[in-house]
Amino acid sequence: MKLNLDRLNDVNNKSMDLHKAELDLLSQKLDKKCINAEEVIKDISTLQVATPSWALGTGATRFGRFPGGGEPATLEEKVGDVGILKQLSGQTSSISLHIPWDIPENAEDIKDLASSYGLTFDSMNSNTFMDDPRGANTPNGLSYKYGSMCNTIEGVRDQAIQHNIDVIEYGKRLGSNSLTVWLADGSNYPGQANFRRQFENVQDCLQKIYKEMPEDWFMFTEHKPFEPNFYSTVNADWGSNLLLAKGTGERCMCLVDLGHHLPNTNIEQVVSRVIMEKRLAGFHFNDSKYSDDDLTVGSLKPYQLFLIFNELVEYLKGDEKQENELAWMIDASHNTKDPMEDLLQSFDAIALAYGQALTIPRTALNEAQLNNDVAGGQEILQDAYRTDVRPLVREARMRQGAAYDPVAAYRALQVRKQLIDARGTRVAVTGL
Repeated sequence: MKLNLDRLNDVNNKSMDLHKAELDLLSQKLDKKCINAEEVIKDISTLQVATPSWALGTGATRFGRFPGGGEPATLEEKVGDVGILKQLSGQTSSISLHIPWDIPENAEDIKDLASSYGLTFDSMNSNTFMDDPRGANTPNGLSYKYGSMCNTIEGVRDQAIQHNIDVIEYGKRLGSNSLTVWLADGSNYPGQANFRRQFENVQDCLQKIYKEMPEDWFMFTEHKPFEPNFYSTVNADWGSNLLLAKGTGERCMCLVDLGHHLPNTNIEQVVSRVIMEKRLAGFHFNDSKYSDDDLTVGSLKPYQLFLIFNELVEYLKGDEKQENELAWMIDASHNTKDPMEDLLQSFDAIALAYGQALTIPRTALNEAQLNNDVAGGQEILQDAYRTDVRPLVREARMRQGAAYDPVAAYRALQVRKQLIDARGTRVAVTGL
């Protein structure tokens, strides 16, 4: 399904007079800070965030799921939904698949369908944290109950390696160029496993998978402190992640999921450290109060998101660059919201934080830091954070033919109703 552009433009036109006035006023304010509004708009326009295929349906907790109607039941329908998100937000142009939840059996046809919406395929995600009921991720017929790459049984480790190689093959057919590996490997009780042996097993498996990647591909390893194992996790933090990446190969990078940290972790410092080592893969964006809550981006900690983008803008505007382009993706669970509205809110929050960080006067901030001007540095950051950059984000969207207010347009165009009319109230979402 594609949106009617004339109707979308009609919705936008209702707000044009107010938008132009707000944009002109903000441009004048930024000009006094020697910040070029036009350059900020262009930078915001270039930031494209991948949509994960598994986030297009209602999420769940271990207590239950409350699905809505019109949810996509096939990969083809998921591609169509991402196309709608692209039309509304202008901030997503790629899809990230999770195997075996969304196996592209007809990869060439899926790739052509995505192209018709102006979409490409982002990083491929493997899954060895569960046993697929169809056996799609267990080619040896063995269980991951006691871990995958860390497992004491060689056959299970070989199976995990083969599954990742299979995922790479799917990705090659779709035009992807990276593999994301998140492992649930660890232990629940003291004495259950040998920490060092588990880590060495994982390192060995990653090295074998790495050797099977095309030379222009990257591997992204993702850390997480706990869950589903609660006593220990093999890749528990950024330090472990960095060790694994360096021990695997030059094109193995560290992915940062904002929810994969213990409460009050200084994530912006983590980002800085990984950038220093030239190993930052990119991000899985979400928000949390406790840990891996997978809530809407920016819904709880917008200032932390801004501070993370402060580090990113310093890197992106600097002279030292990594070989890889940073990967951006949303990884959230929409348990009580319409998934499409939740994703649109997340795209907006990311663009806002990026825009705010782009308005930081870098020279003034550097001078404050060199002169140990503590209050001055804080004032500079908070002034940028408190700057309402929504007119810049809206302008960036509309220049791409997207919506002034994506959620409002989604509702005004009755997109969910159209999806329900087309698909009914079935809830057979793959992967959930």
